[in-house]
Amino acid sequence: MSQTYPPVPADPGVTRQVLSQAPELMVVAFTFDEGAEGALHRHPHVQSTYVNAGRFRFFVDGTEHVLGPGDSLIVPSNAEHGCQCLEAGTLIDTFTPRRDDFL
Repeated sequence: MSQTYPPVPADPGVTRQVLSQAPELMVVAFTFDEGAEGALHRHPHVQSTYVNAGRFRFFVDGTEHVLGPGDSLIVPSNAEHGCQCLEAGTLIDTFTPRRDDFL
């Protein structure tokens, strides 16, 4: 059975929408306005990020990555990470296990 989740505010200029989820895996869309930031943070989940649209500067454990449409990266468990949106766009993130704090 599927469930619809509405978009919700995340950081300033950022919305988050759970697209699908199960205890083992979650898929989430993040929509960013140009200039918005995903604050540096860490969590125990392994995360993959896919740039659906836009341009982003990511920071993962002190290393910088600039990504555009079609690019992706993996954030290891407990790695400090965040991003800056250089051009408005959308990220598709997956988390394993599910981020219960997003439900």
